[in-house]
Amino acid sequence: MILDTANELLDMRAKRRVVPDLPPPLRPQTLADAYAIQHHVVAGLVAQADGRPIGFKVACTNEIAQAALQIDRPVFGRLMSQSTSPSGTTLAADRFTHRVIEAEFAFRVGVDVEPVDGGHTRVTVAEHIDALIPGIEIVDYRFESWAVGALHIVADNAIHGWWLRGEPVTNWRGHDLAASVVSVTRAGQLVTTGSGAAVLGHPLNVMAWLADELPRFGLRLCRGDVVTTGVATDVFEAGAGDSCVADFGPFGTVTVAFD
Repeated sequence: MILDTANELLDMRAKRRVVPDLPPPLRPQTLADAYAIQHHVVAGLVAQADGRPIGFKVACTNEIAQAALQIDRPVFGRLMSQSTSPSGTTLAADRFTHRVIEAEFAFRVGVDVEPVDGGHTRVTVAEHIDALIPGIEIVDYRFESWAVGALHIVADNAIHGWWLRGEPVTNWRGHDLAASVVSVTRAGQLVTTGSGAAVLGHPLNVMAWLADELPRFGLRLCRGDVVTTGVATDVFEAGAGDSCVADFGPFGTVTVAFD
């Protein structure tokens, strides 16, 4: 079932084929199943584009998303080199089935993160981070509704589409990230605002959660990994001709356009 489901998800991506659900025999039954499928989906995507994993994305970092997906925890996927580009990139709209815009705080790991007794806190995990990176994630999915279920979302690499990265900021430690305001505009018009408090109360809480969660599935945070921590604002879908800007205040702006 694991390989068959991964191949089905890869085919859906390649053909931008939209379905209401996976066939019953292909539906993951446990979180372990879903991450095993994700492993093969990521391997397939990397092989197709001669890319490599560069870190992780975390999703479902607020109660609304968790309730919609009927899960009591965040979930993670992989970021990859072939679906990452710098701020200011223009992407073909028809590359995606959906273009859901998510403004997210990201971090770059400077020192390998080892498990600790009792789990990490945002204080202990911060010691392993060397830069904050403002970013926009484009969420892309091929189910009729992304609320099809958390296990399906996990299996499909947490429905990651693309990541636009801003400039790394190394002097971030003196800022209250929970209170840091983020705004997103489209065609110069304000669409949504939020703050770092939207993601488990603080973006570093997401990093601590991920540092503890990855070893359960044979993974860990390593030097050089980048991690997006979940959307800090409401989301919306962009279309061809749109230009979107996420403003992270003292941490800079990130722009993406679609043609």
